[in-house]
Amino acid sequence: MDRARVGAAARATAIPPALAHAIAEAMLEGFDKHYRIFRQMSRDAQGRFERADWAAVQQAHADRIALYDQRVTEAAEYLVREFDAEHLPETAWPQIKLAYIGLLTDAMQPELAESFFNSTSCRILHRSYYRNEYLFVRPAVSTEHLESDRPAYRSWYPRRDGVRQVAEQILAATGLTLPFADLRRDLRHVLRAVREVVQQPFKTEANHQIQVLSSLFFRNKRCYLIGKIINGNLELPFAIPIVHDPAGGLTLDACLLGARELAPLFAFSRAYLMADMEVPSAYVEFLASMLPGKPKAELYTSLGLQKHGKTLFYRDFLHHLKHSSDDFVLAPGIRGLVMIVFTLPSYPYVFKVIRDNISPTKDVTRDTVKEKYMLVKRHDRIGRMADTLEYADVAFPRARFTEALVAELKREAPSAVEESGDSLIVKHLYIERRMKPLNMFLDEMAEDEALDAVVDYGRAIKELASVNIFPGDMLFKNFGVTRGGRVVFYDYDEIAYMTECNFRRIPEARTPEQEMSAEPWYPVGPNDIFPEEFAPFLFSVARVRAHFLEHHGDMLDVDFWNATKQRCLEGHIEDVFPYSPARRFAVRFAQRRDPNERPHPTTRAGDDAVTGRYAGDT
Repeated sequence: MDRARVGAAARATAIPPALAHAIAEAMLEGFDKHYRIFRQMSRDAQGRFERADWAAVQQAHADRIALYDQRVTEAAEYLVREFDAEHLPETAWPQIKLAYIGLLTDAMQPELAESFFNSTSCRILHRSYYRNEYLFVRPAVSTEHLESDRPAYRSWYPRRDGVRQVAEQILAATGLTLPFADLRRDLRHVLRAVREVVQQPFKTEANHQIQVLSSLFFRNKRCYLIGKIINGNLELPFAIPIVHDPAGGLTLDACLLGARELAPLFAFSRAYLMADMEVPSAYVEFLASMLPGKPKAELYTSLGLQKHGKTLFYRDFLHHLKHSSDDFVLAPGIRGLVMIVFTLPSYPYVFKVIRDNISPTKDVTRDTVKEKYMLVKRHDRIGRMADTLEYADVAFPRARFTEALVAELKREAPSAVEESGDSLIVKHLYIERRMKPLNMFLDEMAEDEALDAVVDYGRAIKELASVNIFPGDMLFKNFGVTRGGRVVFYDYDEIAYMTECNFRRIPEARTPEQEMSAEPWYPVGPNDIFPEEFAPFLFSVARVRAHFLEHHGDMLDVDFWNATKQRCLEGHIEDVFPYSPARRFAVRFAQRRDPNERPHPTTRAGDDAVTGRYAGDT
């Protein structure tokens, strides 16, 4: 179509169907380009893993997060440049949306394409158009039973083929090219782990099978084989981490069984996984069947599809608003100096708005805060930093806000809020999983639970330091406790890289006046940190301080911090476990098998080392 004619048509009162179709095609081409690159980056994860190129793993994780916004910006600029999209008549966008739906008939990722349409359109449209008439507030294309030629998962039949043969076939189907150091030993360990969970004696039913997702899931220094064991009414989810063996080759590191052990793999405090998925909805459906308590929004986000995760979260949020009647209130806890934090008690999330009037004791600006939150998004969160969803121009029902909350927002963040009719518009905010602030947890819980949390608080800081993160403000109020009892950091305005910090000892006083001075008598640079100050500053209760120092006394020694910093400077990348080290086979089954142990009677000849009492081999 001639460019001049397109521009003239765009400014006309009515938009021709051909123009609507052309704009829809351009938007879909933008999405297709995005997902091609996304899949290629995810597909390349296997090569990075097999080469043990851990620096490239981290870089790819950061690059993939930025990918979506780059393509949305590119698509929006194209629409403005080629179709004068900013000046299209109001009637154009429903027509464009309808044409776009027609193009999704054979799409393998229609739900992601709808979110891309929303993101691109919102770069052009005023927020008054954020309605289903113009955008995909509700899904228009079903993903139910959507499959590609290569199915999302395969089924294997130990009853028919034997456990050892099936296990080897499953691992061969992963496409990993490095050999296993001792596969026979590893498979024996897997079977031992399963036997500890499955009721014995194990009787195979007619439907006995093992379903395994077709793609491996990659993150940090390991990849995961994920599936479930089905037998009668039993459905047992499992994940098997695969790691590099110190002697060369690969090894199965553990066998995580049941939703409770698998859930941390997809936690909001972990880096996103990489998996090659032609039909992501099929993967999410499979994972949701294994983790019934995990919202699909969080599953999409965990798979690196965080923008569609945002779409689903918002839909779930609107559904919850429609079926609830409680009010938004200021979140309990100590009032923040940088953020206004509010919550809906019936909904397990908090909403964070940057103050216009940031306390002068905090040397940060609005832009600085945004940069810190993006740093966390791009960094490996290692299970110790909460992920956030960032939104703009969110319309809340004004009647559901307490007057105290509205007054706080208008007084402390007037540029971020606006009343429009019966809505309160929040122009920018972050949304996080709600956690119990650590300071409140320590006050409310029994002594043994509180002391355990203090120890985990120390572990959290050490683990963050090991991946080049210094929390900055380490007060208890800036950490939360998850439902699983894990301590997680969630206040990022003072966060810094370890390599940017200067850890120092406090110089000895040379005069009585210096020793008695209430202010430092020695020069202090902006990045100087004195670990000796941590204990008196953080721990006002002697019992808590003593318990912390018993487990983490080294954190008050500058040598600990400088040694950790040096490892970061040398490029050392820490191995991060999303499961207890006690679950590792090297720990669980460290003792050698008794040479006098006899195979179980149901074991088929030649399979004794890998079948045991789980086998269905008869």
